[in-house]
Amino acid sequence: MTDDMMSIQALLGKSSDSDFLREMIGFAAERLMELEVGALTGAAYGEKNAERLAQRNGYRGRDWETRAGTVELRIPKLRKGSYFPGFLEPRRLAEKALTAVIQEAYIQGISTRSVDDLVKAMGASGISRSQVSRLCQEIDERVHAFLNRPIEGDWPYLWIDATYVKVRRAGRIVSVAVTIAIGVNNDGRREVLGLAIGASEAETFWTDFLRGLARRGLRGVKLVISDGHEGIKAAVSRVFSASWQRCRVHFMRNLLAHSGKSGRRVVSAFVATAFAQETPEAARTQWRQVADQLRPKMPKLAALMDEAETDVLAYMTFPKDHRTKLHSTDEMDKTCRRKLCYAGGARATP
Repeated sequence: MTDDMMSIQALLGKSSDSDFLREMIGFAAERLMELEVGALTGAAYGEKNAERLAQRNGYRGRDWETRAGTVELRIPKLRKGSYFPGFLEPRRLAEKALTAVIQEAYIQGISTRSVDDLVKAMGASGISRSQVSRLCQEIDERVHAFLNRPIEGDWPYLWIDATYVKVRRAGRIVSVAVTIAIGVNNDGRREVLGLAIGASEAETFWTDFLRGLARRGLRGVKLVISDGHEGIKAAVSRVFSASWQRCRVHFMRNLLAHSGKSGRRVVSAFVATAFAQETPEAARTQWRQVADQLRPKMPKLAALMDEAETDVLAYMTFPKDHRTKLHSTDEMDKTCRRKLCYAGGARATP
């Protein structure tokens, strides 16, 4: 298990993907229950079998608290005897294993190792490995369809970023970049619009990724927010007629790294006066004044500010009540930090 994969589920929080993750957990759990009950009764649901051992008797509802939220389960009942799914027992790690399998489907498709781990974690009786393999294939297909769904409507704001995770390939553990795009539409709804995996964050990779979003229907993009990666910036200009916002948080970290310990507080306070302005014009004026104040003693910092002015202040041209969410990728990072304690680890591929 690789804990690096935990951040993937974090990135799915507070979007339609969290609903999808919850639905997939419920789908997989109910399929596993049907397989277990089929083994107990000697027949699948609706199957006519002269050697049937017991009859079904409807369902009873049960809420299951998971990392993705509350899942409403329908637990099968039997006319003779009783049935209770083993994965609902206390201290069972089944839900974590299910979440991990679904996360792995997001990243690279489900591995044979994850099937084995899921069988063990679910504690399912009477279920063959081939049955669980078929279930995992269904999960794979559903996740693939979701990730390639058409993108409808206008999405004026788009955050794009990458996180590095470790996966097992050809017997080796390697680090790969998981690229993610989160959009906000005109109704204010946030969704993970795209996710891809690559060996690096080169410009060609970002260009292909964004073009893939465009082919699926992404339109109406007015502002793209990311860190200062040149490959992202170049890809945005190639694919979308949109402004680019360099993440303000990342820029400040870079700037303060050159200010020395003694100067960080002063530099941070000076630059903050530009961010506090009400209009784009006032912000640019203040930005240049701060750069000029720093220039005599900190010429490198002033040069960094000169170069970054347009990109760091791009968000100022958008509606005032939107700006607090638009100036950085920090909202994406906050979601990660909030969700890390709930996230399960996905399995590496064999």
